[in-house]
Amino acid sequence: MKRFPLPLLIALVLPCAPAFASDGISKVNGSITASAGQTYGDLDTVNGGITVEGGAEAGDIQTVNGGIQVDDRARTRGISTVNGGIRIGQRVVVDGDVETVNGSIFVDRGTRINGGVETVNGGIGLVETRLSQGIETVNGDITVGIGSVVEGGIHVNKPSFSLSLRAGRKPRVIIGPNAAVNGPLHFEREVTLYVHRSAHIGPVEGAQPVPFDTDAAPND
Repeated sequence: MKRFPLPLLIALVLPCAPAFASDGISKVNGSITASAGQTYGDLDTVNGGITVEGGAEAGDIQTVNGGIQVDDRARTRGISTVNGGIRIGQRVVVDGDVETVNGSIFVDRGTRINGGVETVNGGIGLVETRLSQGIETVNGDITVGIGSVVEGGIHVNKPSFSLSLRAGRKPRVIIGPNAAVNGPLHFEREVTLYVHRSAHIGPVEGAQPVPFDTDAAPND
């Protein structure tokens, strides 16, 4: 993962009282909510979740222990957590990367992410989403769902002992109906790759695509 610089994590976990900037919110313990329709700067906490309500705008969103929820029609910069899932609603604009270490990422219809999506231990699901960069994971399943477009390809990294919690599990990678991955699909470990017959993908290295033409991919 690339979005968790050590100085930031050290600064966040040092004991201190919550600090509230005029245009952002920063604290150590506790959740953060960006109210609907309002504009904020960066939002960060250590122990707590972050919610961006519908139509709100925010800068970078970061937590260490907590999930992140971005509701419909919101706009943010980069989104990252270490231990927690990320759920992004419909017609959201994210001007940056979306990353977690231990947690899943789900992105709903009509959303545009002007960056990449990355996990280590957690699934990734996109539905009618446009992604300007790639998808990267180690142990997570990936679903590029109906109508989604991924411009930067897919990379599944080889597990290492220090990062992998479920190294023995074979991830499922699904490219759904009318989806497109406009870049290479590179697999450093064994995966099961399902590609709908109506989908478009780039060159594949390290896996053999299994075609399907039903609404959902076959069960393993």
